[in-house]
Amino acid sequence: MLAKHRVGVLISGRGSNMAALIAAAKAADCPYDVVLVASDKPDAAGLTHAAEAGIATFAHSPRGIPKADYEAAIDGALRDAGVETIALAGYMRLLSDWFVGQWRDRIVNIHPSLLPAYKGLDTHARAIAAGDAEAGCSVHVVTEELDAGSVLAQARVPILPDDTPDTLAARVLVEEHRLYPRTLTEFVTR
Repeated sequence: MLAKHRVGVLISGRGSNMAALIAAAKAADCPYDVVLVASDKPDAAGLTHAAEAGIATFAHSPRGIPKADYEAAIDGALRDAGVETIALAGYMRLLSDWFVGQWRDRIVNIHPSLLPAYKGLDTHARAIAAGDAEAGCSVHVVTEELDAGSVLAQARVPILPDDTPDTLAARVLVEEHRLYPRTLTEFVTR
């Protein structure tokens, strides 16, 4: 049996997309394993889930240290774990050009909009305010420019007349959990 592709996941919070990636990796035919979950927040709830699933974790707060030193620590942890691809799953820090360059074409992200629309934050409120008929999520390759890399896959959901940012976010999140594992599988086997 061939070795599975080694994935590191970066999170900042509860890690629901990370949990979806971990659950998918348990399937015998899944081509990847999540081998490390790293966070910029030592108290991120997703770290507990990862540890309970038997996955190594790394947490390092960036507070009070230069960004280059912080990213070097994350980079070192990923390399020590033998990571081949990084999946961002609610990681709320912008990556430096240096970091992206170190992992060029090996970082993917799930974003809660139909890119190229609504890069950055507050995507659901912005889609509702614009009167859009649909919202959704995108998996894309990470580049130096925010949410601008090649879109690998998208999932769409209708925006309902009584939607709030929270109700729309909840429906989009269901699609994120379906889309991300499938797209990561395709990405690591390309």
